[in-house]
Amino acid sequence: MAPDKFLGQTKYTMSARVYDAISAEWPVYRAGRIAAVEMLRIQPGMKVLDIGCGTGLNLPLVTRKIGPHGVYVGLDRSPEMLEQAQRKASRQELSNVSLLEADAMEVTSDELTHAIDGAAFDAVIATYALSLMREPRAGFEVAVAASRSGARIAVADMQLPNGLARVFAPLARLACYLGGADITARPWTLVEERCVDVEAASLRGGHIQVRAGRVD
Repeated sequence: MAPDKFLGQTKYTMSARVYDAISAEWPVYRAGRIAAVEMLRIQPGMKVLDIGCGTGLNLPLVTRKIGPHGVYVGLDRSPEMLEQAQRKASRQELSNVSLLEADAMEVTSDELTHAIDGAAFDAVIATYALSLMREPRAGFEVAVAASRSGARIAVADMQLPNGLARVFAPLARLACYLGGADITARPWTLVEERCVDVEAASLRGGHIQVRAGRVD
């Protein structure tokens, strides 16, 4: 059964200021972000959309790739999380970062591309975000609609660990429950369904799954 999405959103709102410290980012989840960014093959000057950007943990990874002439657009429904993302951008004195407060399941592709003057995105990333949504496909498809033909999309998300790492399954379940994520959602399969030339990575005992592909 999927967790209560409203409860999960409330938890993220309450923990925004300390999220980076309590989210097991460095020992576990950063690996998925790094893999997803690398699999996007981002080039300088690209326009990149980050679905469910949260506190902006992908922001420095992406902005280093796109350089000063690229554009990073972060989408999240929590103003508290976006506040933390804006602080990251301000500390790095980045002028090519745009943050949009909206629900990925309800926002339109026109609203997304408005942030880049009506152009289409060259790449889309969603890390540990789609499994928080009641309808992951809705959030995924609107991002596809806002992307150009040939754009690359990367999704990193969670499942129960496998093999010898299955002993950590109770911890994985607890982490996803506390964060409001559905550990059974498998949103990376949307990339497999919708994209071509799909690449895959399995990390942290299979707990983290990453898929990236090209919009045909």
